[in-house]
Amino acid sequence: MTTPEITPLHQDLTFHGPLSEERAARLIRSLLPLDGGHVFDAGCGWAEFLLRVLEAAPSATGTGVDLDAEAIAHGRANAEARGLAARVSLEVGDVAQWQLGGPVDVVVVNGASQVWGGDPLQYTANALTAVRGLLRPGGKLLLGEGFWEREPTADELAAMPIPRNQYSSLADLVDLAHTHGYRLLAVEQASLDEWDVFENGHALARERWLREHPDAEHAAEIRARADAHRTYRLRGWRGTLGLAYLTLQAP
Repeated sequence: MTTPEITPLHQDLTFHGPLSEERAARLIRSLLPLDGGHVFDAGCGWAEFLLRVLEAAPSATGTGVDLDAEAIAHGRANAEARGLAARVSLEVGDVAQWQLGGPVDVVVVNGASQVWGGDPLQYTANALTAVRGLLRPGGKLLLGEGFWEREPTADELAAMPIPRNQYSSLADLVDLAHTHGYRLLAVEQASLDEWDVFENGHALARERWLREHPDAEHAAEIRARADAHRTYRLRGWRGTLGLAYLTLQAP
């Protein structure tokens, strides 16, 4: 028997990331105007952010790509229900291999710089390089990327599966974007409340399954995953690992 599927995250979360309604609206405004433009969301999940961009820009179109077929199916259903299906293409696929057919006006990479692969220490740099090849001149990148809010202690690093050098400070992250030719238009960071809502949504699905299947074959495995993630969160990255939202403009 294979490990059972846990309740999809979209049942407990609006966005697949530490992002509030208010911040999402503000980030979308930072990408406008988009009259007749095209938006590419790399690693879009169920594409809630992309759909909201298109709702804010009625003449824009969009493409979202993700490896999670269930998330894409949910995003397609939402697009249909909200009258956006004719303006958005949500596809199951590998972003690194995806062919867009031409430059786009906005690229969204929200917590997904790893989709271009390579060494984890180079995820952000690889993403910044790849996106330059997708954007039209003067196009915008919304980059949601991790950074250290403060230097993690040795105990915190030992408690989470993240190498120290995978992230740097917020200032260093912005400088990295500038070395790749971008200019910073706006910067924000997720609040602790936004992180807690996101992490609670992750935890809830596993805990709900454990309550409903306490004696199932895979209960011990699911419980171990839940316990490991709780350790990562509470003894590791909570209050230490931040998520920055950078609105960047290509040259």
